[in-house]
Amino acid sequence: MPVATMPLHRHAPSQPRVRPVGVRRVVHRLLTLVAAVAVGAGLVAAPAHAAPSVDEIDAMIDKQWEKLEPTIEDYNKIRAQLKANQKRSADLQKKIAPLELESALALNRVGDIAAHYYKDGPSQEIGALLVTTRPGTLAEQLTMLDRLAAEQHKQVAGVLAIRDKYNRQKRKLDELIATQKKQQAELAAKKNAINAEIKRLTAMLPKTSVRVEGCPAIDGVVSSAARIAIRTACAQVGDPYVWGADGPDSFDCSGLTQYAYKAAGIYLTHHTGDQWNEGRAVSRSDARPGDLVFFYSDLHHMGLYLGNGLMVHAPRTGKPVQVSKISYMPVAGFRRVT
Repeated sequence: MPVATMPLHRHAPSQPRVRPVGVRRVVHRLLTLVAAVAVGAGLVAAPAHAAPSVDEIDAMIDKQWEKLEPTIEDYNKIRAQLKANQKRSADLQKKIAPLELESALALNRVGDIAAHYYKDGPSQEIGALLVTTRPGTLAEQLTMLDRLAAEQHKQVAGVLAIRDKYNRQKRKLDELIATQKKQQAELAAKKNAINAEIKRLTAMLPKTSVRVEGCPAIDGVVSSAARIAIRTACAQVGDPYVWGADGPDSFDCSGLTQYAYKAAGIYLTHHTGDQWNEGRAVSRSDARPGDLVFFYSDLHHMGLYLGNGLMVHAPRTGKPVQVSKISYMPVAGFRRVT
């Protein structure tokens, strides 16, 4: 009995291929997770740049200031020259105005003479003179005036020559003023740019740093009240000493410290002995910027300590508020009010 066979071109059905749906997505997520873990563990971290130190920031500020000072002086020079030239231009304008009037009056007088010639001779040149209120060059003016009376010719020519001279001077001066205004604007823009960079660098200083005109750079001022007091006291450098004064334009020693801490919201009595008792004692080795420093056994003088053996104080009559070494008087002690 014959055995049935399948046609040669037919095959048994095979298992269908299964596409790995989402495999790539799963692998991508796994890789992302591994990378995140590695970064968190510090294995794949971007190189960190250390923040500049206070000294480095100060050096950068100094470098910018080296650029700023010459710019300021150039600006001052141009501004002074511009002011002087603007005054010269205004003075020339004052001289030109009466000459304009005088030349106009002289030309009117010439018109009367020209009318006479109009009757007796050619009038083309005379007519041109009459309708031209502002003749061109002096040579043209002389050509048109050569038929007039010699005295009138001389008078008008002299006025016009002087007027033209002043006009030429003013024209040159006005061109110079325009150039200087442009230079002033450029220098002002440069000054503003450098100032902005100095402001940016200053903002990078730690909060414990105090930079104020009149006092040295101070670092490590822990208390915010002390920082305000230091800035306030230093801003008074140069103000006169006046007995019993506590600001805002003159001070005695305890009046200055009272004024400085009042700006920080701390109210002290205007008396050295009371301020000694209103603060707590700190040793000289523990003294820090913003502390009160007292002198002599009877505490009759005091100042605001700045650190590094310096203070800001109101010394005496004839000596304004200034920064001094504390070593030039016998130190009685330090008190902290913050």
